[in-house]
Amino acid sequence: MANLFWKTKREVKTLLPTLFNSEEDFEKTIYETNEILDDIFLLKRQIRGGRKQGIPDIIGIDSDGNVCIVEMKNIVVDPKIISQVLEYAFWAETNPDSIKSLWYECENKPDELGISWDKYEVRIIVIGPKILKSTLDIVDKINYQVDLIEITRWIEADNELLLVNKLEPEKKDVKPVSGMQIYDADFYKKKYNKKSAESFLKYCSEIESLIEQNKWQLVTKFNKHYCSFKAGFFNAFGIEFIGSKTFAFFVKLTEDEAKSIDPPMTKYSEQWKQAYYYIEPGKTKSKEYLELFEKAYRKLTG
Repeated sequence: MANLFWKTKREVKTLLPTLFNSEEDFEKTIYETNEILDDIFLLKRQIRGGRKQGIPDIIGIDSDGNVCIVEMKNIVVDPKIISQVLEYAFWAETNPDSIKSLWYECENKPDELGISWDKYEVRIIVIGPKILKSTLDIVDKINYQVDLIEITRWIEADNELLLVNKLEPEKKDVKPVSGMQIYDADFYKKKYNKKSAESFLKYCSEIESLIEQNKWQLVTKFNKHYCSFKAGFFNAFGIEFIGSKTFAFFVKLTEDEAKSIDPPMTKYSEQWKQAYYYIEPGKTKSKEYLELFEKAYRKLTG
């Protein structure tokens, strides 16, 4: 059993992992901790349909407009989970009207989130206290984006610490899974204005250079609508398309934090907890946003 040592200036406290009381308690904690699934707008918990089978407990929409199936287990997760979540994914693909109804029932929907109801992709998120590595071998062979996330809880008095670990496949020479979209220059030039796509990629390269110069431990991740720079599991900042031609820097800071640093932000998203800064290709200088980028990076890494 693992121990967590919490060292302060006055003492060292030894903490033990504490199981959630029930699967419902586990779901409630994750559902109410928005930071864990910070790129997903959760529509509803406990989606039921009488005695129907194959319907997920939690469903959401991510910032790329993908329909997200969130499956949580308060036990050790093994490869058998994949057959279950595939059934949920099939339900999501074949019931767009049901998902659309859930979307319209929600209050405070993010305005900037665009969803193609007639052609959306399904993303699967599996969360448990421990996930057997053999589950990754199955995930590599299916035509869905699947995130496997381990979450353990540590308690000290009234404080609750959550350790979040996203399982990643071992780096090896394998062919990409058939049907999985590759987000590269050709993709962006076909989906967006060609000239804007070229500028978008140019700014992505500029940010990567700033990251390298400052020796920040960030990983680049290209997505359908945006490119993010991640510290472990979480986005620190990135560049996002707002329309077919317009794109902007986004920085994961509170509104007050963003307002305290120049340049001034264009707008703030309460849903995604990030500030936006519209980019004028050829005029906007990436290095002028360095203080904002560093603030977001230090916020995640200490």
